[in-house]
Amino acid sequence: MREEYAVYEKKMGKSIGVMEGEFAAIRAGRANPAVLDKVTVDYYGVPTPIAQMAGVSVPDARTLLIQPWDSSTLKAIEKAILASDLGITPNNDGKVIRMAFPPLTEERRKEIVKSVHKLEEECKVAIRSIRRDAIDKFKAQKKAGELSEDDLKDLEKGIQKLTDTYCDKAEAAAKAKEKEIMEI
Repeated sequence: MREEYAVYEKKMGKSIGVMEGEFAAIRAGRANPAVLDKVTVDYYGVPTPIAQMAGVSVPDARTLLIQPWDSSTLKAIEKAILASDLGITPNNDGKVIRMAFPPLTEERRKEIVKSVHKLEEECKVAIRSIRRDAIDKFKAQKKAGELSEDDLKDLEKGIQKLTDTYCDKAEAAAKAKEKEIMEI
């Protein structure tokens, strides 16, 4: 009966992956190149991610260094960062762009933790929705005579275990991110 769960397990895994991707983009006081993932630059009329136009490195814990491969794009990259909602002013020295991340205040850390928990809850809702779809499918199979009552109960128990496992994974990821944010 394991193959009945494979599709749902994959979907639940994707939900966790999406949440962790969102977590990566959350700034936790440390310089993290993932904060630039959602910033696109108008490069010859095409919105292009910074990572495809420049090398992004982390020389120290609070600084991001953006080194464009084409120096003529320096101003466009700077403009895109300013237009984004990152809240960090880039410093352009004519060759590279430096972004200094200020330390977060306690109040700001708590706001970020709230958004982490909101993302965690959205992930859990998605996982529970996948469980509901699976149970609906199993009930339809039972109605069609493809499953016995005992098989239906076993499948429901199995999908509930899977749901609990993935909800625990979401919770663990959120706790780890909260710990990262709250440490000074």
